[in-house]
Amino acid sequence: MKLILTILLWCILWALCWPLALLVLLVLPFIWLLSIPFKIFAVCLKSLLALLESLLLLPARMLGYRVS
Repeated sequence: MKLILTILLWCILWALCWPLALLVLLVLPFIWLLSIPFKIFAVCLKSLLALLESLLLLPARMLGYRVS
């Protein structure tokens, strides 16, 4: 559904202002490439926070606390 909406919005942009639509087509892959390091950082940060949470909750789990 998101893909169809994106294509529809791009077609509307093409009909209203085709130079801007061409610019979007040319610039979008570069923006995606620039966002890759931030995505990798987000995955690393999530895993670090999950490790920290598991270490902090370890004593409670050893005493029998169960997360429901």
